[in-house]
Amino acid sequence: MKNFLVCIPTYNEQDNILQIIEAVLAQGEDIEVLIIDDNSPDGTGDIVENLKKSSKRVHLLRRPGKMGLGTAYIDGFKFGLALPHIGYLMEMDADFSHNPKSLKHFKAAIKEADLVIGSRYVNGISIVNWPMTRLLLSYFASIYVRWITRLPVLDPTGGFKCFRREALESLNLDLIKSNGYCFQIEMNFYIWRAGLKIKEIPIIFIDRQEGTSKMSRKIVYEAIWGVWRLFFIKLFGLDKNVIKA
Repeated sequence: MKNFLVCIPTYNEQDNILQIIEAVLAQGEDIEVLIIDDNSPDGTGDIVENLKKSSKRVHLLRRPGKMGLGTAYIDGFKFGLALPHIGYLMEMDADFSHNPKSLKHFKAAIKEADLVIGSRYVNGISIVNWPMTRLLLSYFASIYVRWITRLPVLDPTGGFKCFRREALESLNLDLIKSNGYCFQIEMNFYIWRAGLKIKEIPIIFIDRQEGTSKMSRKIVYEAIWGVWRLFFIKLFGLDKNVIKA
């Protein structure tokens, strides 16, 4: 039996970290957690370091500073792929905006897919506690992404996902360049262009109750222009450089 590795990037998440790890591990003995901590000043990494001493299902990857969401997941994927008993790798936020109880739905759906995306838009709009401006920005951004790239995904920027090990192994992860929301788009794009199966399942996204959002203008601008980069990559067939033969 292959285990699931839930990769959770953190920066100053001391208010959530113990609770999110406990909630994730409670979803099954086949689930492990990898915290990728960017040298949080609040001691998030130290909290996890102490916890992992008593649990073989808790892993910690410390990084020297804030290096971005995309590189955190890439480092997490590489960590998981180096463990032969890991068959599935997941992305998840630390702030409970992604409900750990939804993991059972991912575990069921990945049996018939290479990538499962927890979608906020597959059954209408399923977002709680977001201001209307941010909700509209996210919703119309998804339309913008699909229009430019033709990516057949309703929620291309969603960050609650499960990859089959072989899907990640089919990509040259060192060539994934995006680091914010566009990272999510780029990963979906290459999985799709590799001819692999993507499945979306409905989730309810609840905005964080503790800590602060990591959203920034830089992240938004990267997503706006990054999709055009993917458009030209597709147009000129350059995706073959990322997708392994």
